[in-house]
Amino acid sequence: MTQKTILNDTHRALGAKMVDFGGWDMPIHYGSQLEEHHQVRRDAGMFDVSHMTVVDLRGPRTREFLRRLVANSVDKLQKPGKALYTAMLNETGGVIDDLIIYFLGEDFFRLVVNAATREKDLAWITAQAAAFEVQVTERPDFAMVAVQGPTARERVHGLLREEDRARVGKLTRFAAADATSTDGVPLFVARTGYTGEDGYEIVLPQDQAVAFWNALLGVGVKPAGLGARDTLRLEAGMNLYGQDMDDTVSPYEAALAWTVALDEGRAFTGRDTLEAQKASGAPRQMIGLVMDEKGVLRHGQKVLTAHGDGEILSGTFSPTLGKAIAFARVPAGDIPLGAEGGVRVDIRGKEVPVRVVKFPFVRDGQAQPGVLE
Repeated sequence: MTQKTILNDTHRALGAKMVDFGGWDMPIHYGSQLEEHHQVRRDAGMFDVSHMTVVDLRGPRTREFLRRLVANSVDKLQKPGKALYTAMLNETGGVIDDLIIYFLGEDFFRLVVNAATREKDLAWITAQAAAFEVQVTERPDFAMVAVQGPTARERVHGLLREEDRARVGKLTRFAAADATSTDGVPLFVARTGYTGEDGYEIVLPQDQAVAFWNALLGVGVKPAGLGARDTLRLEAGMNLYGQDMDDTVSPYEAALAWTVALDEGRAFTGRDTLEAQKASGAPRQMIGLVMDEKGVLRHGQKVLTAHGDGEILSGTFSPTLGKAIAFARVPAGDIPLGAEGGVRVDIRGKEVPVRVVKFPFVRDGQAQPGVLE
């Protein structure tokens, strides 16, 4: 049975086109995916991300448990409110899911994991937590709204109590704080996002979500759907679980080496595989592609390189760049940047040349060096 967020009727009243996304009835756009994409890059847009799974972990051994659970080092989190992006891995180093960990106290950490992997994630986390006597509590009583774009933060600040505005305004990237809205709603405000723009992801009681959404509308924040969220995150060089990585792909094969901490003495699940791949090299690599010819790069298309064939993972037409862009996973080997990489994509039987580029493709609304010729 398809699940609905508390904002489902609100989306429909705003004219949203709804689609099934991981078992959830979600808005793909509210009329124009392209306009919503540009709205976030140039001003501010908001996304209903209440389908994401919030999990609270409590107990005196929670930090010890997280040292085992994830590939990044939770010991980087020393100040309450700080957040960490990481992945939890299986025994063979494959990514079970990517997630954000918030440090709220030595006996209280909060996780936000993906919607489509909810049952798998909860089962894995609960099973692993038992040995550490950590209490695992899903929070279906919460909704979540992401407000993203160059003016997103100032618009949210206007909806906070005056005594909270300065404190929230001082949050650094990947940090969070409790606050209260002008209507008295308790908010968990995190300076995180999935668009490459600045902004907040806000967790709040489900029964207050519609009023808060409407308050954001009232200060000029326009709704955006999953279509724009996908083009924004790909331009920003951000992976999508299930498309760019899964439990057969290691972080090194998903361009996520920066999320791995091989700190001494920490025996996290999957570490042996990652140590072996770091020593001898992962068998595959993820690269960024730009196609200068007309057309769109799409998931599953064959990618041809001098080292062997791979495939397109995420691919789309970039509204900011006006060109097709993609992630591809290909055999390991040195591939020069630019057209000199000799990479081609099989599009309906035609081998189309593409340029290899570093990602993110777009940062702060602008094409990154080398992306546009």
